[in-house]
Amino acid sequence: MMKLDRAYSAVLFDMDGTLLDSRVVIERILTEWAVANQVDPDALLAVSHGRRTIDTLKDFANAGTDCEAEAAKIESAETADVRGIIPVPGAVELLSRLPPKRWAIVTSAGRDLAIKRLSAAGLPIPEVLVTAEDIEHGKPDPSGYHLAAKKLSTTTDQCLVFEDAPAGIQAGMNAGSDVIAIGCASPTNTKPACPLISDFEAIEFRLT
Repeated sequence: MMKLDRAYSAVLFDMDGTLLDSRVVIERILTEWAVANQVDPDALLAVSHGRRTIDTLKDFANAGTDCEAEAAKIESAETADVRGIIPVPGAVELLSRLPPKRWAIVTSAGRDLAIKRLSAAGLPIPEVLVTAEDIEHGKPDPSGYHLAAKKLSTTTDQCLVFEDAPAGIQAGMNAGSDVIAIGCASPTNTKPACPLISDFEAIEFRLT
């Protein structure tokens, strides 16, 4: 059990791979897109986690591809497909204990997709939900975390961030927050640049 000494004003969570496990859906739909567009699925999946779909497609799409239109199609397919989405152990219990104005979600998913996945996993919709539509630059840019902290009337250096993907972990660190990586639902096996726990049953922290 990891016990954190300092107290925080708020807690900021990533969604996919952190609060919920959506690997089967993401891998299924992105693989289908990659095959249809003559892109190596393994290469695409290796760098897609934790990033906005539009950012990943810009790195892999063939010349002349309308990346915004393709990203919208993928997002629509993901919103319609919630088969296999489950909460990370301890997430439901933790969120039920946190005061509504002391936590937020910062996700690279779009708002409709985020709400659909949170509902499918039996997780509450937070009062502050920062999604792909709310920011100009996706993770590892820290702007999403700065926006969430501002909406919670605090600053990122007073927040605890839970993440799982390299891009998200870097975003939290770039924001000046303490970052904890969740490992049980992440598709990556790389050693994170921050402390790592399996799930939310393996940590204790407190709020100010």
